[in-house]
Amino acid sequence: MLKAKHGFSFVVAAISVLLLVACGDEVTEITEVNETGMKVIEKGKEMPKCTSENEGALVYSLDSATAYACVNREWTSLNGKDGQDGKDGIDGKDGQDGKDGADGKDGAKGEKGDQGEQGKQGEKGDQGKQGEQGPKGDDGKDGEDGTDCSLADNGDGTVSVTCGDSTIMVNKAMCGMEPYDPAKQFCDVRDNKVYKYVKIGTQTWMAQNLNYAYTDVPYKQGNYTSDSTSWCYNNDANNCSKYGRLYTWAAAMDSVGTWSANSKGCGYDTTCSPTYPVRGVCPEGWHLPTEEEFETLFTAVGGQSTAGKMLKSATGWTAYSGITNEDAFVFSALPAGYRNGNGDYSDEGNFAYFWSTENSSNYAYYMDLNYSYDVACLSSDNKFDGFSVRCLKD
Repeated sequence: MLKAKHGFSFVVAAISVLLLVACGDEVTEITEVNETGMKVIEKGKEMPKCTSENEGALVYSLDSATAYACVNREWTSLNGKDGQDGKDGIDGKDGQDGKDGADGKDGAKGEKGDQGEQGKQGEKGDQGKQGEQGPKGDDGKDGEDGTDCSLADNGDGTVSVTCGDSTIMVNKAMCGMEPYDPAKQFCDVRDNKVYKYVKIGTQTWMAQNLNYAYTDVPYKQGNYTSDSTSWCYNNDANNCSKYGRLYTWAAAMDSVGTWSANSKGCGYDTTCSPTYPVRGVCPEGWHLPTEEEFETLFTAVGGQSTAGKMLKSATGWTAYSGITNEDAFVFSALPAGYRNGNGDYSDEGNFAYFWSTENSSNYAYYMDLNYSYDVACLSSDNKFDGFSVRCLKD
């Protein structure tokens, strides 16, 4: 459905493009749009449906010279207003009416007794001439041209729309009360957290560690107990915002089957054979990676021997002579450290550990990055440890 109105309400995609918009009877130019994309179609009837899947898309229709944006499942026009019509000219004056003819004279007075005859009616006067037509009124003035509009991506899920001296800000999409850009972010609807994502080779990875508070399952290791199976480093909530949460392997696999039965029962003291892909604790549409999927990632960034420096964030790591972290693919791995089975925290600033799905009875496999090496490693460790989670798109 196409819907045109004078206000501005739309969502744009993230590819630069030059647009033309009809303002009044003139065709004017929309300035360059950064990080947005637009589809050009021949006729308006070729418009795709506006759904939540393509929220923020822009379409330009050649037959009407009109740009539309997909907002709240409706297509919205971006055209400027028409100029006003000029006033009509003044009509000419009517001509004056002709004068009436003079009355006839009375007859002579008769002798007394007989009444004299009535005088004859005077002749009808000639009709007056029609007045001349008044001069033609001046043409009305042309209406003012519509105002050009420009779009600017603010990089935070919002777009500034400027028309003349007026600027408004619109959201590309909303995750709870937080705006986000679907072209490079997604929303975890379980807790309305927004995550960046990045495509590397054939895979699409989260570009941040998961920070979903998995707290419904109590933890017990020997004499040590906890009311949760995921934690913030050093039990500091600020570290959850910075690094994401640290999960036991059972929590990462969703061993209780909260969101999927594919890995139900996968926990400590048992060798698990899950059904793949394993969603685990990941948001819907994402899954916990296998060792093979980590190896595919290493190949895509140039090989395992240099994958560490390619995947590590350029900042946040302990400095080491001869090591330069490039973050060349915006995977942006941070040194979140880990939590051991007794509740002690270690290695912040030096190591990053990410769970995979492979396991034996008491151990599970993970990928780790080290501040002093360029290599990325695949190793195994106790399932009770708390490691980070990076999810991979299905």
